[in-house]
Amino acid sequence: MQLIRSHPWRVTPRQASEIQLELKKHLIPQGQWDGPGLIAAADASYSRRSGTAYAAVVVLRWPGLETVETSSALGEVAFPYVPGLLTFREGPVLIDAFVRLRCRPDVIIFDGQGIAHPRCMGLAAHMGVLLDTPTIGCAKSRLVGEHKPPGPVPGDWAALMLKGRVVGAVLRTRRRVKPVFVSPGHRLGLETSIRIVMNTCTGYRLPEPLRRAHLLVNTLRAGNARTGLNSAPKNADSGRQSHLKTNKNC
Repeated sequence: MQLIRSHPWRVTPRQASEIQLELKKHLIPQGQWDGPGLIAAADASYSRRSGTAYAAVVVLRWPGLETVETSSALGEVAFPYVPGLLTFREGPVLIDAFVRLRCRPDVIIFDGQGIAHPRCMGLAAHMGVLLDTPTIGCAKSRLVGEHKPPGPVPGDWAALMLKGRVVGAVLRTRRRVKPVFVSPGHRLGLETSIRIVMNTCTGYRLPEPLRRAHLLVNTLRAGNARTGLNSAPKNADSGRQSHLKTNKNC
């Protein structure tokens, strides 16, 4: 998969905010997709002891949800935790995993925000612009905005409001389980984003592509911890260790 846009990653938090505002000019938070096609999901995780970041991407064929391809990478965490600047912490290692994909997904779901962000540039929106691919943010917690509780039935949702406009949905994906926070990233609208998330849910809180990406990245991190592997390069802008599984039918 090809990276369409790029920018420096070793920057200060102030410079990172300025980069987000510049990227916002390229953001298209509207569009539709009905499939069939390839839906990917990406997740990242960290080792507290080693300072290593892990990323996993899983590509599924929709509507059957068969796994087509997986890709993963690890690298050094080079940016501090700053609310609203998650992409500068996770982005480099996620990109390493994406560029190793042989398939080009039609839609990507991220464990993070889309436009439900102070500068409309959450992880899904930011990565969507860099990859120029339709993206959705599906987060387990709220970053910004206000909302009423959604109904109890899977598929019920309440608008997430920020400064008088709708930036996302608080979506019930499973009865008696906390909702998820869905927001459009790049090249998709809110109703389409909600529909894609619900259509890929299989009885769990998270949509199936994101659930599999979450399992894969945690398996990668745990496996490296057991074997004592900690070979991430010191320079986060250089090559990273990667693990790739592909399916020639993609």
